[in-house]
Amino acid sequence: MKLIDTISCLDGYDPNALRADKAREAILSVLAPIKEMESVPVRMGLGRVLAQEIVPQINVPSHDNTAMDGYAVRSSDLRESADSRLEELGTALAGRPYKGQVGPGQCVRVMTGAVMPEGTDTVVIQEIVKTEGRTIVVPPGQKAKQNVRYAGEDLKIGVPVLQPGAWLRPAELGLIASLGIPEIKVKRKLRVAFFSTGDELASIGAKLKEGEVYDSNRYTLYGMLARLGVAVEDLGVVRDDPKQLKKAFQKAAAQADAVITTGGVSVGEADFVKQLMAELGEVLFWKIAMRPGRPMAFGRIGDAFLFGLPGNPVAVMVTFYQFVRDALLYLSGRTDDFAIPLLKATAAEKMRKVPGRTEYQRGVLYREGGEWRVRVTGQQGSGVLRSMAEANCFIVLEHERGAVAAGEPVQVQLFEGLA
Repeated sequence: MKLIDTISCLDGYDPNALRADKAREAILSVLAPIKEMESVPVRMGLGRVLAQEIVPQINVPSHDNTAMDGYAVRSSDLRESADSRLEELGTALAGRPYKGQVGPGQCVRVMTGAVMPEGTDTVVIQEIVKTEGRTIVVPPGQKAKQNVRYAGEDLKIGVPVLQPGAWLRPAELGLIASLGIPEIKVKRKLRVAFFSTGDELASIGAKLKEGEVYDSNRYTLYGMLARLGVAVEDLGVVRDDPKQLKKAFQKAAAQADAVITTGGVSVGEADFVKQLMAELGEVLFWKIAMRPGRPMAFGRIGDAFLFGLPGNPVAVMVTFYQFVRDALLYLSGRTDDFAIPLLKATAAEKMRKVPGRTEYQRGVLYREGGEWRVRVTGQQGSGVLRSMAEANCFIVLEHERGAVAAGEPVQVQLFEGLA
């Protein structure tokens, strides 16, 4: 089925004035996560997408153990309104259990993590116990079964703990390791190829000629992609020449699951770019009701999905974070809620905005007087990359919203923690 047939069925689809939320919905509606997987050692699974169900074959912990340093006792020996006097038989350490049975009126000194001695069910912390030779004195008010961790309390045999699609963070690696599993199946890394287009672009290190600018987009793209944990292929700069562009698109589509380009999608660009994309595959060109980043192309060439982003540096970053990031994570097979959260803050100053488009202004979020406030980072032009470097968040101003007065609530998306 063609992409346009699926996407055009969505409510509110208008390629000439597509809302940002509808563009996001349209992209996600036609994607299919990769299926291929590979086996890796647990430590190499960090940042990868799990491709198997994790079902414990052992209990964690594997035995009842003490949660505190103190004394393992029988709760039936503890008096409710008076001190209890017990005989200390010995000591149990983590990994070195006490060998023997604990009878009435007896106890065992225990350290955190030690196996609960046979016959005991309660631990009294050492700070409240008085010692008199081999006798300990326990004050009243103790609760039966306090300070004990039971076998299977964390993980139980046969009860699944992780599902395919889970993003493996340090906690997940530790959980898997606690089950003694040395190797896991993960989705293979998503392959992403990207290149910049334009005769005006020069490589860093080269001397600029008249009319040229350094190609910064490939470096911001590389940084954003690297944080997603995908396999990245930088195909460099491709000149505005039909033969070179066709070769670049074919090469990228043949070796990648997704292709990202910058430049060549604005109104007024050479017609051969659009014709070439259409010739090689199915590509939709949209005018998205947003600022910055209005022009964007999305489609498919062969088996690879194509994201044609604007050429202006800030527009590249905005469109990547608002559309491409989530698409790539979905293609990677992740099933968690990976969308960038919208948080609330108070506008520290007035902000210009016209209704009818979503705006992503660059802002600085800070805390003042117990309240989170946000201000813009000065000039907001789509070519002013400094506005991104000085910011720590996007200020997301909704489609219907007009100008914002100081003191009004706004929504923000933090930069740090994006992945």
